Amino acid sequence: MITIGSLVLLLFCVFGSYIASGGSVGALAEALPFELWTIGGAAIASFLMANGLRESKHTLSGFGKVMKGPSFKKEDYKNLLSLMFFLVRLASTKGAMALEPHIEKPQESAVFQMYPKILANRFATLVICDYLRMVGMNADDPNQIEDMMGRELKKAMTENLHGSHALQGMADGLPALGIVAAVLGVIKTMSHIAEPPSVLGAMIGGALCGTFLGVLLAYGVVGPISSRLKAVVEEDARYYEVIRAVLVTHLHGNAPQVSAEAGRKMIPTHHMMTFQELEEAIQAAALPK
Repeated sequence: MITIGSLVLLLFCVFGSYIASGGSVGALAEALPFELWTIGGAAIASFLMANGLRESKHTLSGFGKVMKGPSFKKEDYKNLLSLMFFLVRLASTKGAMALEPHIEKPQESAVFQMYPKILANRFATLVICDYLRMVGMNADDPNQIEDMMGRELKKAMTENLHGSHALQGMADGLPALGIVAAVLGVIKTMSHIAEPPSVLGAMIGGALCGTFLGVLLAYGVVGPISSRLKAVVEEDARYYEVIRAVLVTHLHGNAPQVSAEAGRKMIPTHHMMTFQELEEAIQAAALPK
């Protein structure tokens, strides 16, 4: 919501100040549709050439993230740590083989079913189950698991950041496309050089709208959206870092409470619960012993 509100404020400040200072609305209204056609159409075509269809669809899906913001809130982190606490406690007390009923078919696990949002998150469920399954196969070297998980999570974040990078590339190119539109306007003006100054002035003003629109879209719209998308993706990635922290700490031989505490420390500060809140969340979850 803040993204839409900020965009409205941007347009109000830019065009409102122009109108308040005596700028001609008619000149803008006449020129902007054609300049937008030139610049916007060229930007979209260049974007498709640079990214392809699959990556372009992925970028479009990123606009939903920009509007909604990060996917995980404080309650989501509490639920994740409660689930991870149960799993590492079960592995510590009854051995890694006791995890099989939960990690082989998580959809049928009573514990996973307590947290439908985690279960619906295919990547989170796969990360938890895959690495716990590896531990059951005696791949219990904490350094090896930490390195392997780190590489997988880095790969996932790199893929998720593609949309942000693609939008930033578009933002970098928009001022140049604005110059292209302006040059076309100047060429058009020069072909009417015999017209009176009032006509030429309007045509030159229309040409300059191209430069104005390219810069405005680059630094006022597309660039900020790219930055916001990057921030959302990076914050969401911390959710999976919590999983890694809990599992690695567990493999180092620490108690389940210590493993959960290690995961808590990885939560973004504005969502991080206190030590006491985590203890209460684990107890309130009524997880089986």
